[in-house]
Amino acid sequence: MIDALHILTLIGSVAMLMYGMKVMSEGVQKMAGAKLRNVLGTMTTNRFTGLLSGSFITAAIQSSTATTVMTVSFVSAGLLSLAQAISVIMGANIGTTFTAWIMVLGGSFDMRIVVYTAIFISIVLIYSKKNINLGEFVMGLALMLLGLTTLKINAAEMQLDTVPAVSEFFQSTSQWGYGSYILYLLVGGLLTCCVQSSAAIMAITMTLCSTGVLDIHMGIALVMGENIGTTITSNVVALSASTQARRAAMAHLIFNLFGVFWILCIFPYFVDFICSLCGVDPYSPTMERTMLTVVLAAFHTCFNVANVLILIWFVKPMERAVSWIIKEKEGGEEEEGRLHFITGGLLSTSELSILEAKKEINVFAQRCQKMFGLVRELLHTENAEDFSKLFSRVEKYESITDKMEIEIANYLNKVSEGRLSAESKGAIQRMLREVDELESIGDSCFHLARTINRRRNYANEDFTESQYAHIHNMMSLVDHALEQMNKVVARTENAYIDYNLNYNIENEINNYRTQLKNQNLVDINNKVYDYQIGVFYIDLISECEKLGDYVINVVQATRGRREVVA
Repeated sequence: MIDALHILTLIGSVAMLMYGMKVMSEGVQKMAGAKLRNVLGTMTTNRFTGLLSGSFITAAIQSSTATTVMTVSFVSAGLLSLAQAISVIMGANIGTTFTAWIMVLGGSFDMRIVVYTAIFISIVLIYSKKNINLGEFVMGLALMLLGLTTLKINAAEMQLDTVPAVSEFFQSTSQWGYGSYILYLLVGGLLTCCVQSSAAIMAITMTLCSTGVLDIHMGIALVMGENIGTTITSNVVALSASTQARRAAMAHLIFNLFGVFWILCIFPYFVDFICSLCGVDPYSPTMERTMLTVVLAAFHTCFNVANVLILIWFVKPMERAVSWIIKEKEGGEEEEGRLHFITGGLLSTSELSILEAKKEINVFAQRCQKMFGLVRELLHTENAEDFSKLFSRVEKYESITDKMEIEIANYLNKVSEGRLSAESKGAIQRMLREVDELESIGDSCFHLARTINRRRNYANEDFTESQYAHIHNMMSLVDHALEQMNKVVARTENAYIDYNLNYNIENEINNYRTQLKNQNLVDINNKVYDYQIGVFYIDLISECEKLGDYVINVVQATRGRREVVA
């Protein structure tokens, strides 16, 4: 008999399963997030190492979505080629099958004693603060297994196989041959797309099959639909990303569509083959129905492994196919202002999201130095048309820095809403200050460009050779400071950085500014050049010194220092 309590228990157990997987995934990623990300960035020298790294990371963090989103961001940033990304995505499809086997273990017997013991241990670990991340992992695993156990017990109590309406619905929709397979495939894809969790739909499918409500063939059709539904996430993620990232996401969809297509061609025979491997006769009335969960997990694994064994040899043709489907933008260049690493939204845990934001700030800092290089080029551009084009580029870069500051800051604010360690909270505060100071560098570069433009429109007189030499020396110092700043921003965890060099350059800029201001007053009094030229000249010098202040502020923010150079 189905009542309101059973329905609420069903919904609650699925929610507990999903939340448990999320907490478990977060715990693993907090313990080894940076290392896993480094694996993805380095173990992709060929299609086979890419396949292994994708499988390993997905099995470890229990989230093919996180692996796919990271892969898309790497492709967008140019750190992975499209061919490498395709092999990683193939590996992610194998790694995600590990989840099904955890469900088989958790649902095969009543694990409540084990679960409650694990919850107690996790609480001790979390509150003792000795190993909070491990405690979160154990808690997540316990909640996931508790959700599975509750789902199984509740389904048995509901006795769905004895409810006429339920039985008639599944029986009537299972009599259409291939039409039934396609129907359940579509339902599985739609449910996974809506819930955004193939694991939750897999758990429900296992429960329906093990209680005798759903035929194994229809259950496997649902599993195939889940494989397609889970690709929607990466394609949605890639909508705002680069062309290469959209191609990587499309390759994910093509991979699973191809697998579903060839499996459907031999569907009854393949299902019978998997059942025989598991020692199950699906047509026997005396069959142990709980064994069908093993069949579903085995099918999920065999489906993805077989698909990889076929397509791993056709990575290049797949690359050409998705390149043909998704054309390059006009002109063949991506928008300069596009974010590289965080276009895919938040990853499954805040820790990995922070790593993505750090990479984006590194790109931001490099763009600031590139913008300053355009300003230096602008100073010596004589042709009016060339000057106008270059000034427009600087103006465009200024709007890009404004946009990047807002988008990165908004992203970090969203990350801060997650469950973070004290260290990560401090890192976010430092990063927010970094992007604020980097945006100020962009503003300062634009102010320099406008001053150069005003001097150009001043027809009476030009800078003297001595003034040009002094401006060039000052800009060289600032460029050196920007170069050292980029080394600080991009530094790895164990890299040695001589911060004294940054402070020495800052002091040199300040002293040079003071020297030139004093000399400027003397030159104006001696009529070496007129007063307005002196104003333009000292505006450039002062703005360069101010830019140097912003540079040292970025360095201090990266180090976690609080003082601000005025």
